[in-house]
Amino acid sequence: MDQEKIQYILRYFMDLMTDHEVSALKNHMYTSKTTDNPTLRRIMTERKWIDDNPEVEKLLEEGYDEFELYVVHRIMREIPEKVFFNNCPKCGKLARTPSAKQCRFCRHDWH
Repeated sequence: MDQEKIQYILRYFMDLMTDHEVSALKNHMYTSKTTDNPTLRRIMTERKWIDDNPEVEKLLEEGYDEFELYVVHRIMREIPEKVFFNNCPKCGKLARTPSAKQCRFCRHDWH
């Protein structure tokens, strides 16, 4: 699966992620933003914004890119009927959002 579809699924179908997957996503975001600030990281950990659950940490142990692939493949394996790829009826490319009605590539409008 290409990176565009992976990002599309993660952005617009986040509600299909498990609680551990959402926690892993937040952990990645918060830890990457606090790399240079141990005080802020300590505060986020104390407030439970950063989850130290071993299952959550295991999801990220192979790196963030592998985590993204794992989540997308799990969603597409278990519940593919809940994922809607909004492709342009003219050129067939993926629209920006699931509800878009105009192609960002060929400018076709299907309102």
